[in-house]
Amino acid sequence: MPALITPSPHLHASWLDARAEWGADAHMDGAGLGSDDDVETPEGFAAWTERLRVQADRTAPVEQGRVHATYWWITEGDTYLGAIDLRHYLNAFLLDAGGHIGYSVRPSARRRGLAGWALGEALHEARLLGMDQVLLTCDPGNEASRRTIERAGGVLEDVRETLIGPKRRYWIGL
Repeated sequence: MPALITPSPHLHASWLDARAEWGADAHMDGAGLGSDDDVETPEGFAAWTERLRVQADRTAPVEQGRVHATYWWITEGDTYLGAIDLRHYLNAFLLDAGGHIGYSVRPSARRRGLAGWALGEALHEARLLGMDQVLLTCDPGNEASRRTIERAGGVLEDVRETLIGPKRRYWIGL
């Protein structure tokens, strides 16, 4: 049975296995991984997971260009299946291209409904934070993500060119 957990160093090996499925250069939406994060060493991985946990603390400052966000990993036992994050508010970039919620599921765990389940959990948390609507985006060709967002109640606002390419932009009322 899947679970959402806070990022944890104990899943280092499983996380590396998942990244290998995507490919080392692939972007994993919702993971919060920066280009300068060291995820290869246990110490670097522990520092990265700690940064992700602290980013949810609204009393702590965030790095330039980031917003407060809560990160969860989708797991089954000690197996990392994916990630989802809930950004507590939007900056200009997120309003244009990224949205409030990002998620990804490792290739070997897809087509099991994990993204939809995790999205439902994140929407519940958004309600608890007092949000009345959230923005989600996906690439125009990502049919699986489009279906996941629409099943969760996403209403298409537009498709636009952004700094990171074309994006479908959906709002979900809470």
